Order: sequence, then C-alpha cells, then structure tokens
Amino acid sequence: MASTVTSKTSENPTASARPGYGRLLRTRGAWTFLLPGFAARQPFAMLTISIVLLVQHTTGSYGAAGAVAAVTGVSMALFAPYSGRLADRYGQRAVLVPGVLLHALSGLTLTALALLDAPLWAVFAAAVPTGASVPQVGPMVRARWGVKLKDSPLMTTAAAFESVTDELTFVVGPLLATALCTAVDPAAGLVTEASLTLIGGLLFAAQKGTQPSVATGGHARVEHASALRVPGVRVLIVTFLGIGTVFGGMQVSLAAFTESIGEPGLNGVLYGVFAAGNMLSGVVCGAIAWKVAPQRRLVIGYAALALAASGLWAAHSVPVLAGLGLLVGMCIAPALITGYTLVDSLVPAGARTEAFTWLTGAVALGQAAAVTAAGQLEDRFWSGAGFLVPMGGTVLALATLLALRSRLAARGNGRTVARGVGHRVPVAVD
Repeated sequence: MASTVTSKTSENPTASARPGYGRLLRTRGAWTFLLPGFAARQPFAMLTISIVLLVQHTTGSYGAAGAVAAVTGVSMALFAPYSGRLADRYGQRAVLVPGVLLHALSGLTLTALALLDAPLWAVFAAAVPTGASVPQVGPMVRARWGVKLKDSPLMTTAAAFESVTDELTFVVGPLLATALCTAVDPAAGLVTEASLTLIGGLLFAAQKGTQPSVATGGHARVEHASALRVPGVRVLIVTFLGIGTVFGGMQVSLAAFTESIGEPGLNGVLYGVFAAGNMLSGVVCGAIAWKVAPQRRLVIGYAALALAASGLWAAHSVPVLAGLGLLVGMCIAPALITGYTLVDSLVPAGARTEAFTWLTGAVALGQAAAVTAAGQLEDRFWSGAGFLVPMGGTVLALATLLALRSRLAARGNGRTVARGVGHRVPVAVD
C-alpha cells in the first residue's frame, strides 16, 4: 500500500498539495496549453456582441440583430456536444483544425452578406455554420487539466482558474469588439473575431503533447458512452441554461440602454464591469479550500444569482446598473465553478470533454434564447425591458435545481464505470 501511495504521489505531485493558484500554475506542461488556449478562446467573447452591433447597424433593428445572434448560439449549442464527443473519440486536434478553418470562413461570409444588405434569410443561413463551428477550446482546456491533475484536490482550483480565464476574455472581448465596431467599422469586430479564432485555434491544436489520449481497445465502448446519460449532467445543463440567459440578456439590454441615453460607448464598459465581478469572485472561489459539499454550494450560489438578476430591470441609471451588474457577475462564478467541478465526480474521463461542451452549449443556448427575447422586448416595450429575461431564466433554473438537486450526487449502486488505467474516480451509471 505504501509503495502505491508513493508511486501516485511521484506521478502526480499535486495530489497531496494544498490547493492554490501558484501550485496549479507550476503543474508541469500547463503553460504549453494555457497560453495558446487563452488566445483561441478570446474570440468567443466577441462573437455575439459583434453580430448584434453589425446586424443592428445594417438593419436598424435589435430584434433582427438578436435573432441572427440567436441562430448562431442555437447552432453552437446543438453542435458543441457532438464536437466534444468527437474530440473524446478521435482527439482534440482532429476536430479543432477543420473547425477553426470553417469558422473563419463562415464568419467572414456572414460579415459580407450583412454589409451587402443581403436578404435576412441569407444572413441567418450564414449564421448556422458560424455557430456550429465555434471552437470548443474552453472544454478542451478543462479536459487537459483533468489529465494533468487526475484525482488532485487542485481540480477545484483549476475549475476556478478556468472560470477566471473565461471571464477575463469576457472583460476584454466585449470592450475590444465594441471599440472596433464603433470606432473603426461595424464589421471590424467580426473580422477580428474570425482572424483570432483561426490563429489561436491552430496554435492550440499544435500542442499535441497535452491533449487527452484517445481510448482504444476493450474500454473504448465504455469510455465513449454519452455524458448525457448521467442524470446529474442533465440537471447541470438546465442550470447553465439559466446562466446563459444572464449573458444574453445583459448583452442586448446593455447595448439598448446605453444607446437610449446617447452613450453607446458605455456598453462595453458596463459589460466589462459585469464580467469583472464574475472574474473577481472566481479568483476568490479558487483560493478557498471548501468544506461545504459542491451540491450545496451550487444551490446557495444559484439562489444568490437569481436574487441579484431579479433587480436589473429596475435600474435606470448608469451607476446603479453598474453596481447591480457587478453583483450579478460576482454571483455567476461560484455557480459556474461548482458546476464544472461536479463534472469530475459525475462523468468518466473518457466523456468529460463532451460533458463540458454540453455545459458550454447550454450557456450558448440560453444566451441565444435570451438575445432573441431581450431584443424583442427592447423593440416592443421600454428601454430596459430586456433585463426581465435574466430574471425569468435564473428563477426557472433555480426551481429545477432545487427539485432535482439529489441527482448531482455521484451514488454507487453496485455498478460503476470501469476505471480503465486506474486514475479515474468510479462513476455511477443509470
């Protein structure tokens, strides 16, 4: 037994380490995928707002702009899990390289159609492959952390670090996209997004040494079972849908609000404040050695999110909206981090990339629905009516979470997914 413990410790020195960002970032080989991964995921934060600003400029309608952005989001949500499953089966590089090429081409086509005043159906058609080919770099990075850390307590810290990284992109991305679209050209945001996706994605794909290995042989059929079969994953999908309504509702409603007061340049600033709150709370979450069960943390954090989001529609000034946006952002990170952490205890390693893409896709789907609904509310009712969407989405998701929270516990019933090479936690299956 002693020799086994010694072997595992030497193989994974972080296994007995106290959780912390410094030790996490000293994980051997981590920087080889972190830096290109950050570059490759940066465009994701630019896509929706770039589409909204471009299409609104060419059509004059937030409803039309929101609908095009929604088509992109729905397409991504539908195809992202399939992309993740293919990455688990054939390797990340095999999926990522053709994906970024298609995304760049589709994004540039959408831009050209919008600028040429093409029929709206043609812009919708271009939005489908643009969304379907969004590279799932965030889930791929999380899967690489899983390989590096295995059963280490640093997994929660890694989940927090990834949330912070995501939110850093959502601080920089909207600011960059808004600046490009308003100060350079309405199409500059999407052109830059397509270019960064291509360059960053290819650099990330080149890091072959850190990608998860592809399961082969006798365990292949077990490893490739869909993550969607795990009941807890389905519950997490609903909760992440609610989080997506916050992102989508905030993007459209903040753009409409700042335009209504004659300060469109404040859009990126206000959204950046919202994302900064998310990032800061994510930093704190990752630095805490939690003793509360993750299921309970998720319920508490989500209740706080729903409560904070419920006050957005009543904000009628920039300072109040900035303060509420900061608070909402601070409530999102704990829910996201805990949800991603739960995947490691619920899903076998061979299906985790797919599980992460289901959650990412759920956020995109919620965002797409919220962009559409908020755009219609802003066009038909008062400025700020779109903020009702985050309230409704989070309240409904919270009700579902409360009713089904027992499914988030990884329970053994005598049958577990095989541990394969001996580095995965047993996970119960239906």
